[in-house]
Amino acid sequence: MVPSRGQAALLTFCTCISLASVALVLTITVPDFGNNWFGLTILSPLAGAYYWKRASRKEQIKVRMIVAEDGTLSEIIVQGDDQQVDQMRKELKLSEKGMVYVKGIFER
Repeated sequence: MVPSRGQAALLTFCTCISLASVALVLTITVPDFGNNWFGLTILSPLAGAYYWKRASRKEQIKVRMIVAEDGTLSEIIVQGDDQQVDQMRKELKLSEKGMVYVKGIFER
């Protein structure tokens, strides 16, 4: 998974709006500090930077194949992220043990 510029920008924008709202509340509740609370919005790009550094992840799928005595493949055991396993299942046209795959109305 690769970080998205659009998601980082949206996260920065939403954090800026949220911090501005907090600053507005603090301005009303603690008037001694004045409008200086709005300086908190300067911290909003840190949310985008944090996302950008932490968004990528290494996706792993563990596959174990069980072979019968006559040499035919009897089972495949797959462990991993739900989305990746589902994508692998669709691409290889596999189904769960004892289950039959039925196409959805939006699938081609």
